Amino acid sequence: IADDGVDVELLGRDLQIVEEIVRAAGTLAQRRQGALIVLERETNLADMIEAGVQVDASLTKELLLSIFHPTSPMHDGAVIVQEGRVASAGCILPLTVRTDLPEGLGTRHRAAVGITEETDALVVVVSEETSSISVVLGGEMLRGLDAPRLRVVLREILGGERKELP
Repeated sequence: IADDGVDVELLGRDLQIVEEIVRAAGTLAQRRQGALIVLERETNLADMIEAGVQVDASLTKELLLSIFHPTSPMHDGAVIVQEGRVASAGCILPLTVRTDLPEGLGTRHRAAVGITEETDALVVVVSEETSSISVVLGGEMLRGLDAPRLRVVLREILGGERKELP
């Protein structure tokens, strides 16, 4: 860990990815626009996702805001991030079959839990209903985050400090 408390492993590209996602999620939450952002880790997600549009572009706040704008044809699906790039958008994910999820969670949250039950993916969900941000990992969900807290959680997970959610 460096003097400023940032994990040395989380420098460069990963740090930039975290910042772009945090900035986009914060803006989307303020606008009450939903989002589903899936970060591929060790498990290849190619077999887990359906449909979608191949994008292969740099991950930026502006791109994420464009994809998740309500008039975008891809806004209802998930964005898949592979190796720091937006690989595809408008993807359909497997839904969890769990019945114990909190009341009021919709398809985005069910998809986020579903993909993380079957892979090691890390998912960020922005709820258009509540404007809150959630992180999903290993089938578990950490809800009610704001942008600063999202930044901390993503840095901890991607930096290897946190293996699971509380």
